[in-house]
Amino acid sequence: TTDFSERTLRDVYLPPFTAAFAAGAGSVMSSFNEISGIPATANPLILRTILRDELAWPGLVLSDYESVKELIPHGLATDLKDAARQSLLAGLDIEMVSSGYTDHLADLVEAGEVPMALVDEAVRRVLRLKFRLGVFENPYTDETLAEKIILRPDFRELALAVAQESMVLLKNDDNILPLAPQTRLAVIGPLANNRADLLGCWSLHTHPEDVETVLEGLAAYLPEDGWPHVEGCPIRQDAPTDIPAAVAAAEAADVVLLVLGESADMSGEGHSRTHLGLPGRQQELVDAVAATGKPLVCVLMSGRPLVIPQLAGQVQALLAAWHGGIRAGRAIADILFGAVNPSGKLTASWPRSEGQIPVYYAHKNTGRPASEAGTKQFAELFKSVFIDEPNSPLFAFGYGLSYTHFTYADLHIAQTELTGDDTLVVSATVTNCGERAGAEVVQLYVRDLVGSVTRPVKELKGFQKIYLEPGEQRTVRFEVPVGELGFTGREMRYVVEPGSFQLWLGPNSTEGLVGDFVITAVS
Repeated sequence: TTDFSERTLRDVYLPPFTAAFAAGAGSVMSSFNEISGIPATANPLILRTILRDELAWPGLVLSDYESVKELIPHGLATDLKDAARQSLLAGLDIEMVSSGYTDHLADLVEAGEVPMALVDEAVRRVLRLKFRLGVFENPYTDETLAEKIILRPDFRELALAVAQESMVLLKNDDNILPLAPQTRLAVIGPLANNRADLLGCWSLHTHPEDVETVLEGLAAYLPEDGWPHVEGCPIRQDAPTDIPAAVAAAEAADVVLLVLGESADMSGEGHSRTHLGLPGRQQELVDAVAATGKPLVCVLMSGRPLVIPQLAGQVQALLAAWHGGIRAGRAIADILFGAVNPSGKLTASWPRSEGQIPVYYAHKNTGRPASEAGTKQFAELFKSVFIDEPNSPLFAFGYGLSYTHFTYADLHIAQTELTGDDTLVVSATVTNCGERAGAEVVQLYVRDLVGSVTRPVKELKGFQKIYLEPGEQRTVRFEVPVGELGFTGREMRYVVEPGSFQLWLGPNSTEGLVGDFVITAVS
């Protein structure tokens, strides 16, 4: 479950939902977790006060799987009838799977415990959505539709593009990547010839036979023979290993390609791990192969950030490939051999150890912040730092490498003194200084230096992905209304306050050009 303040709810968690509503989202699902002691499915602050009264959102709210019934083990409801009563009063329109509404709503209305007007309100929202979707005119689905569209060529190409653009190059020492086609490669690891796990968590009723493996992707670039594959060990620990064979294959190769990581069922709902390193005996496999002294390139598949400082220090190149879907194998090969220049950026920081979690870029300072993110306590006594690890993550939010190099210059803030009705306009020149075409995700971060409540050290306020040929430069421009630089103040109302601000425009959350501006007045 979760526990956070109403201010955190409004400033951190709510904005993505309001953006989705503005883009036309027609329904939301109540989550399993509680918020401030009340599960979301029966939480009137969320479902009625914020959604209906404040945002005037007209859409539909349905429960998660049996989350109405789960109010009982949460300790909020005595039985299913009580759970149904609380959920409808809070603003839940549809109950999924459990039968509290169908079994008890009529009795609750008759007993006066639930107003009929609230039932009518929920029914109207359901009917409006059905009208919008054309369900009354065409209530039946086309049973042949799936066969017509699944694996359609244009969808397969889209799956390939999505996989290529989502993968993140985390390390590339001495530009070992991209590989040359004549490279004598040894492919080692439990995920190189795996299909099902590439589909990721929450992929039900799948057809793994449609998935391209990493080995199949590599076949497009390498000769038919001469690149042995040895699994080395399973993903999990409950099966025998073949580490000696992996070492022998590595010794005969120019470069070792390790394909490691999590199985699909190790992440997602109800699949938490207490230790986030490589599962099973995969680290033992890496240690043995690394002892050969051969260059190591690692493709890492996972559904979350992993804790891999040892692995990251052993390999020359590291590609976070996630669970990339049906075209993952080809996408990985395209990146490894340079047909595609990687351009993905991390959407979450990767910790150095489990004890560092939560680690995130938009944290707040304490009264005794360290002078640098890499500082340890024994270097700065009595500061808010760890004694055994730097405060900084292993890989930061927004980070990701390319096969080319981009430089940032000429930061320009159009107006450094702003009022509440103005727009912050920031620009900079980005140049591709390398020999390959590539894409860069340019990121803008802002910090409110002093507020009536404490503020994060920086917040992402915009990003743009640009494509540049070698030597090409482009001016990237961001426009941020001053009204978007506010927060929930002491009176729990959204406010924009006058004061000094700092901004960064750069390639990730830790680097960039720095500028300053001031909000002089707000109405």
